Amino acid sequence: MQNADKHHPDCFSEAEAAHALGISIARLHKLLDENIFNDGSKRPPDLLLRSSDLVLLEFWNRSTENPNVLRMPRRA
Repeated sequence: MQNADKHHPDCFSEAEAAHALGISIARLHKLLDENIFNDGSKRPPDLLLRSSDLVLLEFWNRSTENPNVLRMPRRA
């Protein structure tokens, strides 16, 4: 993820990323907050996401709780 002013072909705004994933911006924010910004830090404004970020976000969006997968605990 990157925070930049210029739009790069491999960068997506939050709205573009949500649209590409077929989810709402609120769902995107929830995924980011649960999986990335879970150490108490705030999501930066004007966040740009790369294609590789979208792959992870799509995985997290589709994943369900699985007792065979050990998830990292939330950071306090």
